[in-house]
Amino acid sequence: MLEKIKNLLKEVQELKANSADELEALRIKYLSKKGAISALMNDFRNVAAEQKRETGQRLNELKDFTQNKFNELKSGFELFCSSAADTDLTRTAYPVNLGSRHPLSVVKREICDIFARLGFSIAEGPEIEDDWHVFSSLNFADDHPARDMQDTFFIQRSPDILLRTHTSSVQTRVMEQTQPPIRIICPGRVYRNEAISYRAHCFFHQVEGLYVDKNVSFADLKQVLLYFAKELFGENTKIRLRPSYFPFTEPSAEMDISCNICGGKGCPFCKHTGWVEILGCGMVDPNVLDNCGIDGKIYSGYALGMGIERITNLKYRIKDLRLFSENDLRFLKQFGAA
Repeated sequence: MLEKIKNLLKEVQELKANSADELEALRIKYLSKKGAISALMNDFRNVAAEQKRETGQRLNELKDFTQNKFNELKSGFELFCSSAADTDLTRTAYPVNLGSRHPLSVVKREICDIFARLGFSIAEGPEIEDDWHVFSSLNFADDHPARDMQDTFFIQRSPDILLRTHTSSVQTRVMEQTQPPIRIICPGRVYRNEAISYRAHCFFHQVEGLYVDKNVSFADLKQVLLYFAKELFGENTKIRLRPSYFPFTEPSAEMDISCNICGGKGCPFCKHTGWVEILGCGMVDPNVLDNCGIDGKIYSGYALGMGIERITNLKYRIKDLRLFSENDLRFLKQFGAA
């Protein structure tokens, strides 16, 4: 009896099936009520009493192995059939549809590359921030409108934990941990509590820059901005700086570029002014430097910040900000070659 079990086990180990009919024939031959294993079960009553324990154990092992072997053959056959059914043998290998970069990623990379050529390194920080790094260290007064719930997402109704409203919080963290010279850009996503429309969203993306060292002047800032505008929008691009106000810079300015659509002649896009605003900038307020542990009497610096969506709109003339976050493939495929 033991020899029969051993021989049948070797036979089962070599089983193969190339079709559903062969698989069913194997099941009938070995596992059906009239199959080989059932026949051995019927002969078990004739085994001597002293051999019953060992024989019964080997017989159960054979049955379990055969069932597992059959299940293995069945699953492998079903997988092969499924793969074969899903394969279109008439389809050509090329062209293969490739994905594309998101337009915001394309523009962010281009901006970072330009500043990298000027010696700026990339710095990143948390999107969930505290009041000190987002507001207080940057010279925001306690009653500043940006602290209002209408502009800022606070977490768990806490006045101290919030979603960052600008990537300037990364600048303050770097200044706290690093002594000048500091030359960084801070790309990232920011959040503001605004109604979603074609021209505004509750989250968007920024790139902010910071340079702190001895004897840094507004002239240094202007030359960097001019170089940046020409690299991004073309050699013929002109810039102008208009006085403005930001809590963390003094003096402050907003920068316009000559409209890249009409060349500065005037069109509906630039509201017939010939100029389009793209960023804010200014000299870092000495109070901000002191707040971050840098001596404002020895060091000076400039800061600048821009919205990536704004720059992308100018480069690709996209009129609806909601397109950037809707993941519409018809929209994204336009940037496949970018």
